[in-house]
Amino acid sequence: MSNQTYLAHSVTRKQRDDGTIILGSGIELGTVVERTTDWLDHWAETTPDAIFLAERQGDGWRELSYSEVASTARAIAAGLLDRGLSPSTPILIISGNSVDHALLTLAAQYVGVPTVPLAEQYALIPAANTQLDYFGNLVKPGMVYAEDGDLLAGALSRDVFSGVEKLVSRGGQGATLLSDLGQSTGDIAAANALVNADTVAKILMTSGSTSQPKGVLTTHQMMCTNQTQIAQTLPFLTQRPPLIVDWLPWNHVFGGSHNFNMMLANGGALYIDDGKPIPGRVERSIENLRLKTGNIAFNVPMGFAALRDVMKTDAAFKQSFFEQLDMLFYAGASLPQDIWADLETMARDVRGDMPLFTSSWGLTETSPGCLLQYEPTDRSGIVGAPLPGIDVKMIPDEDMRCEIRVKGPTIFKGYYNDPEKTASAFDEEGFFLTGDAMKFVDPANESLGLRFDGRISEDFKLLTGTWVRAANLRLELLKSLSGLAMDIVITGADRTELGLLIVPAPQVTKWEGVTNQDGALVIPGFEDALQKALADQGQRSSTKICRAMVMAEPPAISEGEITAKGNLNFPKLLARRADLVTRLYDDNDSAVMLVSDQQEPVAQSPVQDSDNSEPGDAEWKNKKSRSSLTKFVWLGGIVILLVLLIRLVYPGLL
Repeated sequence: MSNQTYLAHSVTRKQRDDGTIILGSGIELGTVVERTTDWLDHWAETTPDAIFLAERQGDGWRELSYSEVASTARAIAAGLLDRGLSPSTPILIISGNSVDHALLTLAAQYVGVPTVPLAEQYALIPAANTQLDYFGNLVKPGMVYAEDGDLLAGALSRDVFSGVEKLVSRGGQGATLLSDLGQSTGDIAAANALVNADTVAKILMTSGSTSQPKGVLTTHQMMCTNQTQIAQTLPFLTQRPPLIVDWLPWNHVFGGSHNFNMMLANGGALYIDDGKPIPGRVERSIENLRLKTGNIAFNVPMGFAALRDVMKTDAAFKQSFFEQLDMLFYAGASLPQDIWADLETMARDVRGDMPLFTSSWGLTETSPGCLLQYEPTDRSGIVGAPLPGIDVKMIPDEDMRCEIRVKGPTIFKGYYNDPEKTASAFDEEGFFLTGDAMKFVDPANESLGLRFDGRISEDFKLLTGTWVRAANLRLELLKSLSGLAMDIVITGADRTELGLLIVPAPQVTKWEGVTNQDGALVIPGFEDALQKALADQGQRSSTKICRAMVMAEPPAISEGEITAKGNLNFPKLLARRADLVTRLYDDNDSAVMLVSDQQEPVAQSPVQDSDNSEPGDAEWKNKKSRSSLTKFVWLGGIVILLVLLIRLVYPGLL
């Protein structure tokens, strides 16, 4: 049992005359190291034999101590200098998490060479290889690294990498071996001395869910400051070395900067989980956790659900998982309260108390943490209070739904080679425009923290002038359409009513009699099931779906319609399928399903809307009714499972 004492939130608040709110932390920012490699040098000297990195090898683990990692990374750094690499020649990394990936990253940070980690599916999925062309042309790398040169031979041979040195851990005809690079004996002192807080350590790509991915210039200061902030608010990190068994991908800011650096900054150990919380891979994660148990657990909601299900019948696994745990941390989506409750019950059964169960909020541009729920709470969905040194500008609407802007030493200063987007990313006071919305847990008590309330950038207006909170509405609809839809795109901008383009669940496409009508599926029985699923959607025009169409072609990662994280790029998808949107609003198209009104009173949607009655509502209430509902039993599920199913089609998470 950890018996940790957790801090209470400390929040400052300033109210401006125009209604704007500025939140800050009551904790003064502490001392920040200058470079990430300062941590590595420190632990290599003070705890040289402590394990830092490990990955599966046979029936056990390949483990490297801090001294081994430091010496190997320095040797590789010398090899990078021998190859003429510099701050202007980034290294593109197209493979996933591994010890070698980590060694190369740290080596590059020793001598000021930026790394650009990409989602591995861009290289693994042939149809997605075209995205490599985009990234290669954007960053113009001086070297490209693939762990397995044979497996990724096709990706390495693309024209965009012609003339670029290929670095591999194994395989790859004519490529440089990382082990050979690690034999270098040159002096890196001069290059290392030039690395400072403002040196770019990584160029991290945004997910591309609203536009083409952008390169975020991530400096040593951004990452080092964030770890100081986190340690100040989670003091147990410095009281004993943290240990995680973690799968979250390093191309993403949370796995690669937040989690990786948390272990490095605090002398902890990172055991790389080569499983994932998806069918066929989650079993590997369970196996890894049986071999090694951490004192911090990071996961997405579906991962925690899988762990819970195993622990229901495996008391020994439950005991080992909870007994030394300081924190459970969910990311990627809000955790369903039933999963929270089950895990809390299990924890109390094992140890008599509950470790900190928490989440945070941030973006690639914020490196990542800005808000953190560092005091205990009993509910999911709260993202917490500002970290030390962070100012949060909140611009409220009439419902106290606030646009969030942030400023502080962890906020990026610009996008790679994109001054136009950089200039438009900040307001006149230098606050970063996040595009996200928040609400107070309690408007009268800011210390209780904030909860995420969707993306303002996804909101749109109907022709009547009514705002549609598309992000929140989509989550509610996905719950209702569980078993029918893998994902949905809400339409209706500058139109009089809302519609849906549906990405069907795999089992639905196997129903009898399915036909493809010029890119739209007509599925016997689907319309009746849809009517049932949307029976309680309410009558407000800002939440009422009036029509729907099932798309025949799944979102294409090669066309940028779906990101490496499994998120839909709504603008890209709507633009590429504009013809389907036009057809969706044609009542005479046989692929269009009109959602009829229900005769019985129905509950209002929980998505808030300020309108009560609007022009056109009477017309919508007279929509024609289709055939009577047929009996149909469909698989239950939750929104997290739907996102998971997308990732089964396009492997990879986060």
